[in-house]
This record gives sequence, structure tokens and C-alpha cells, in this order.
Amino acid sequence: MTNVLLSAKNLSHHYGSQVGCIDINFDIYPGEVLGVVGESGSGKTTLLKNISGLLQPSSGSVKFDTRVDGLKDIYLLSEPERRLLMRTDWGIVFQNARDGLRMNVSAGANVGERLMAIGARNYGNIRNEATDWLQNVEIGLERIDHYPETFSGGMLQRLQIARNLVTKPRLVFMDEPTSGLDVSVQARLLDLIRGLVSQLGIACVIVSHDLGVMRLLSNRLIVMHQGRVVEQGLTDQVLDDPQHPYSQLLVSSILPV
Repeated sequence: MTNVLLSAKNLSHHYGSQVGCIDINFDIYPGEVLGVVGESGSGKTTLLKNISGLLQPSSGSVKFDTRVDGLKDIYLLSEPERRLLMRTDWGIVFQNARDGLRMNVSAGANVGERLMAIGARNYGNIRNEATDWLQNVEIGLERIDHYPETFSGGMLQRLQIARNLVTKPRLVFMDEPTSGLDVSVQARLLDLIRGLVSQLGIACVIVSHDLGVMRLLSNRLIVMHQGRVVEQGLTDQVLDDPQHPYSQLLVSSILPV
């Protein structure tokens, strides 16, 4: 049986008396794309922060299959170990691409920095790989020395994806990757993400309020409501035959998301 890549057990997070998420349990396997969906305030972003090392949960554990020691609780790793994990085996694509980019260096440098963080030192090789990745995400090579400030929203998001995928991570976290983009840009970006994830065999956790995004990208779906997982299963199964009343409302587009 395939080893579990990441395992969340009894995960809860509270902001004082306010609930972020409660008693969440799931596993992610290599190459799998897991979608997390729910209306605004359902706890999906809190959950993503908990499992990606950005926000320590109030209780429960998040274990990742490290290359050396197998499954280890990420919050019991030392700070250098966790930083190394985030530079190598993990990628995080933020909803606002500016949060995941360095706006004061060029597009090529944004991609190249990630390679340098894992030990690359030959300038020519770094620039060649950055060039390849800009092509992979459909950014013209004439833009390699341009600053992200000059890029459109869709280009910024594609640059952020290149910066994250250049190190060939085993797991990528994506928070509303197409939110705020116009429909035609969304469609191109979704096709790009789907192709790269499939080609590289990357596992992904994608948070979105958009069920169309989930149907296109995810293999398996978690539905969250008021901080709890109310339903999970294969994406088509959940979207075509939802069992929980909240999932039924969500799929029927009755609830605002």
C-alpha cells in the first residue's frame, strides 16, 4: 500500500472563544489532489494554515512523510528542519500572489532564489532553469528580468506557481489560486495547474469556494461547515450525489460562498 504523505489527526484550532476548525481527520497520498470546500468562515483557510506549518493548531497533530525519518509531526521539528521542508518538499501558493513573491527582484530571480535555497550555485544553470519554468507557466522570456510589479494578476499567480514548483516539491498547498482573476484568465490558469500537477505527480491540497475548480482539479473532496468536516469522498461522488444536507445546499448553489 502507498505510504501516507501527510496525516492530520484530531486537528482543532481556536481563536480565543471562536472556533477555527474542530476535530479534523484525513490523510493525503502521493500524487493525490485533495480539495477543501465550504462557504466563507467554514474553517477551510484555518485548516490549510494548520497543515502547511503557518499556524500551529490548538490540538491534534500534522505528520509529514519526511525523506529521512518517515512520518514526523511538523510542529515537533526544529525551526531549521521546518524551514528546509518548506524550501524543498513543500510549496505554498497564496491567494494573493504578492504574499508568495518578492516584489523587489525580477521574475527570473524569484524562481532562481528557490533553487539557490536548495544549494544551486551555478548562475548559468539557475538562469536556464528559471527560463524553462517561465516557459512552463506561459510567461514570455522577454519578461525574465522584469519586476513582478509590472505583471498582471494572472501573470503574478503563474510566476508564484513557477517559484513553488521549480524545486519539484512533493506537496503543494494552494489557497484560492484563481480567486480575483477574470474568467478567461481563471480557465487558462486552471488548465496550467492541472497539467503541471499531473505531469510532475505532485500531491496538492487546494482550498476554494468554487465547485467548478474542485471538479476540474481535485480527486477527493472535503466539505467543511462551521469548522467541521461534514462530508468527504471522491470529488464526482460528493458533487453528483451529496449526502449531507449542507453539501446538498452547497452543490445546489443556495448558500453564498
